[in-house]
Amino acid sequence: MADKFRLNNGMTIPEIGFGTYKAAADGTERVISEAIWAGYRYFDTASFYGTEEALGKAWTQSGLERGEIQIASKAWKSELGYHEVRKAFERSLERLKTDYLDLYLIHWPLPSPDYRAWEKLDLDTWKLMEELYQEGKVRAIGVSNFLPQHLLNLMEHAEVVPAVDQLEFHPGHTQEVTLRFCQDHGIQVQAWSPLGRNRVLKDPLIVSLAEKYGVSPAQLCLKYDLQRGVMVIPKASSPERMRQNLNLGDFTISQIDMYRIDTMPDYGWSGEHPERERVDIHIKAHEG
Repeated sequence: MADKFRLNNGMTIPEIGFGTYKAAADGTERVISEAIWAGYRYFDTASFYGTEEALGKAWTQSGLERGEIQIASKAWKSELGYHEVRKAFERSLERLKTDYLDLYLIHWPLPSPDYRAWEKLDLDTWKLMEELYQEGKVRAIGVSNFLPQHLLNLMEHAEVVPAVDQLEFHPGHTQEVTLRFCQDHGIQVQAWSPLGRNRVLKDPLIVSLAEKYGVSPAQLCLKYDLQRGVMVIPKASSPERMRQNLNLGDFTISQIDMYRIDTMPDYGWSGEHPERERVDIHIKAHEG
C-alpha cells in the first residue's frame, strides 16, 4: 500500500481501495473486517449503500486508530441541497462512528434525469460541502458520476475545486472525455466497477493478455486503470480475491497492449448515466 495518489489539496490516498457496495448483504461486518485484515486501508461507502454501519463496526473492532484508515462516503440523490446535505453528513458520521471523513462526495449530479434546476442544486450542495471542508470535518471533497458539464458548473462558481470524481471506469468503458477533463484540471479519477462485468473479464483480449503477463483478468483490469492514472476501488467477497486485487505485483502493461485495451469496443457498461434513464443491460455484475 506504499503507492499513493496525491490530490489537488495535497492529501494522499492509496492507489487501491475497497468498495463496500453490497459488502454487508449478510447483515454483518464480516466482509469488511476481512478486507481490513487483508490490508486495505481505504474504504468507499455511501449513505445509499447501507454499509456505513457495518464499516463503522468493522474499523472500530479492528484495533486500528482512526488515522490508520481512510473513509469516504457520499450524499445520495435525495440528500442534495444546502440544508439536506449537512444532515446527511452528520448521519453518516454517526453510522461510521467517526467525527470526520477523509473524503465526502456528491453521489450524482442530478436527482433524476428530468430534473431541470440541477445547476443551482449542485451549487447549493457544494457550498455546504466547502463549509464542511473549511471546518475540518472532511479532509477532501469531491463528486461522483459528474461529467464535464457538471464539473464546469461547480468550478465556475466554487472556491474549492473537486479533489475527486468517481466514475464507472474499466476496460471497455473508459469515459475518455471526462477522464481527460479531470486530468487536465487536477481532479483525481476513481474507478467504481473497475473490473467491469463478467463479460469484460471473459473478453478474449483481456483473457489473453492476463495469460501473457501471468496474472488474473481482474488483476490485469486493475493494472490497466492504474496505468491510466485512475485509482481503483474493487469489490470482493472472498479473502483470496481481496488479496489478489490488493497485491498486483510489479508487472507493467506495454504501451502496445495498453492501446489494444484502450481501443476495445464498448463492454460491461452498467447502464447508468446521470442524464438518462437507467438501461437494463441484463449482465450480472462481477463481485470480485
